[in-house]
Amino acid sequence: MSDNAIRPTLVIMAAGMGSRYGGLKQVDKITDTGEIILDFSLYDAMMAGFDRAIFVIREEHRDIFRELVDERAGRFMQVEYAYQSLEDIPEWAEVPEGRQKPWGTSHAILACRDLIDGPFAVINADDYYGPGGFVSIYEYLTTHKDGDKYAYCMAGYKLENTITENGHVARGVCEMDDDGFLKTVTERTKIMRRPEGIAYTEDDGESWTVLPENSLVSMNFWGFTKSMIDELKAGLDDFFRNEVAENPLKSEYLLPKTVDKLIREGKAQVKVLQCGEKWCGVTYKEDKESVQNELQSKKDKGEYPEKLWK
Repeated sequence: MSDNAIRPTLVIMAAGMGSRYGGLKQVDKITDTGEIILDFSLYDAMMAGFDRAIFVIREEHRDIFRELVDERAGRFMQVEYAYQSLEDIPEWAEVPEGRQKPWGTSHAILACRDLIDGPFAVINADDYYGPGGFVSIYEYLTTHKDGDKYAYCMAGYKLENTITENGHVARGVCEMDDDGFLKTVTERTKIMRRPEGIAYTEDDGESWTVLPENSLVSMNFWGFTKSMIDELKAGLDDFFRNEVAENPLKSEYLLPKTVDKLIREGKAQVKVLQCGEKWCGVTYKEDKESVQNELQSKKDKGEYPEKLWK
């Protein structure tokens, strides 16, 4: 990376409501020393080279996040905040009556549009990804630029490494070409382990389709150039004119859909960086104990210091 190149920024999506979990799971302490899952992601990101992080949160949660982040990871990284709001919509549009659900992950990234000045990575606040993905994405973003197509990347995880034992999860199921570039990513919102294997349903459980356990899936861990911000701005009007008009209370402007559209239009190529690490996260309250055990085990093995932010 040349001296005058802009270093990649890490964007953390933390505005979700945590409805299945039953609370603000992003800030739930997960270790004896008071760390949250996000501390591990920030630590891994910092060790990979990221030195700036933007949190996308709801404005009413600002004080909670500042208390957890500013005096810990914030002492080692530049930390900024962007606020995802239901009112952040096209001038001609209106918030549908009764709408409470945030507008989705593409909309979350748009909350950062005035802060992003170069390449950036995107993660969820409540997922543990492992250090390998951060190293791979940082390296890709610092060695690739847009050419005839946008040069994006994605951390791909084996499906079997991303399942909770306590319910269903949403994952973007990926199909790649022979060169390891993403061909399609299809969001499956209800995937779970069943007697016949890992399967998804699109009709509330009336029928199930089995997926190979080694399928690569997206965990919303992306690497983008700044061009993605312009594409997201351009797509927002279409989202409101079409999807919101059709489903005003639940439609979401989602990153996998946006990426899929850009690939189909021939505008972007997305390198899939395969990660063999095991995901863990707290989709449900019952997940918390296994996550605590997993992360403590990593500390016991010396993969992390006993206290991340000394």
